[in-house]
Amino acid sequence: VQLQASGGGLVQAGGSLRLSCAASGGTFSNYAVGWFRQAPGKEREFVTAISMTGATTYYVDSVKGRFTISRDDAKNTVYLQMNSLKPEDTAVYYCAVKRGWYGSKWSQLTRMDYWGKGTLVTVSS
Repeated sequence: VQLQASGGGLVQAGGSLRLSCAASGGTFSNYAVGWFRQAPGKEREFVTAISMTGATTYYVDSVKGRFTISRDDAKNTVYLQMNSLKPEDTAVYYCAVKRGWYGSKWSQLTRMDYWGKGTLVTVSS
């Protein structure tokens, strides 16, 4: 499975962006999809994930109520709608896929089946 994240850019604090993660080369619906981010000088961290059916999602506390993950398997794409952005959301955002659903353990996962290249989100104050 090949993944390509897009939609990043420069936005002012309080603004919104929608990231996309487009998949090819596999059966997308077989995978749960996660978004991760890595800020300058920091380790990569988990942000959110969505189950294979799209019925279940999980968010890290810092983005709850501001970010929404969704998927459109007909388009082999997962979206990350980011609202009320803060300067601390500045990071390179990556999408990744993994068979199975791990609930709250997503934040502890380090090995994913496939990773995409990231897209840079910069939030100015």
